[in-house]
Amino acid sequence: MIPVSVVIPTRNEAINLGYCLEALRDFDQVVVCDSGSSDATAAIARHYGAEVLPFEWNRQYPKKKEWSLQHPSVRHDWVLMLDADEIVSSELVREIAELLRGEPPCAAYFIQGRFVFLGEPLRFGHRNCKIMLVDRRRTRFPHPDDLDVPGGWEVEGHYQPIIDGRIGRLKASLLHWDRKPAAAYFGRHDLYADWEARLAQRGTLARLAANESLARRLMKAAFRKTPGRWLVAFLHSYVFKLGFLDGAAGFHFAMARAFYYWQIALRGRTLAAEARVAEEAARSPLAGVIARGDASPAARAS
Repeated sequence: MIPVSVVIPTRNEAINLGYCLEALRDFDQVVVCDSGSSDATAAIARHYGAEVLPFEWNRQYPKKKEWSLQHPSVRHDWVLMLDADEIVSSELVREIAELLRGEPPCAAYFIQGRFVFLGEPLRFGHRNCKIMLVDRRRTRFPHPDDLDVPGGWEVEGHYQPIIDGRIGRLKASLLHWDRKPAAAYFGRHDLYADWEARLAQRGTLARLAANESLARRLMKAAFRKTPGRWLVAFLHSYVFKLGFLDGAAGFHFAMARAFYYWQIALRGRTLAAEARVAEEAARSPLAGVIARGDASPAARAS
């Protein structure tokens, strides 16, 4: 057995979890950190021999992934952090097993994810790359001042953990295959867009890139200020990364990615407009009347 604890945060992931767990049989420990799922998530986890670790967020830090890494139920120092819609390849399992035969030279490792969209594994287009295999003794998560974000969630969002040490990159990849309906995909990304727009407004996004090179931080900062970055995202995925070779699935994936960046831009403009309206309302002669609740004759009479 590979001396790694796999930690998977879940909430109502019955449609995805079995596929994820099926590929993890060679790991010594699998922990499903579940937030009171109302579907069969916990039953599926136990069916595959995974340990179910209940989690109830108190709307404070640490959030779910950091809390899991610190929990005494996690036996190994090396942890593979997966989402329920991620499926490790046999090549990745072998690479991790070989790495853990000795003392890994790095404190954490990036793993690349290949997307499945419209049921089609994408050979080209955009891929994500996350820090997923970590020595938890040298891993922590940033606290980006997002506890009050409306619709904020209990799991760390689109940012990487902070690693005290070198970070490597594994050669093998995994599949990112969410089998939930499209409405769930767009709903989740709507939350992500709102979160990113609010943190950009607060100026706290930069602190989430502590592990990245100066060049990459500058590139991200420039991209955030690029007009029409939804179009840049589409062209990057569909043209530069050859997504058009994946046919209709590649086109719709690139469009979905472009739509996400359009959402972020729209949310940013919406927040700015709301701030202007609130400022104008505060200067209005009626502001005091509204605050006292006596804006109408009926209110005064009562």
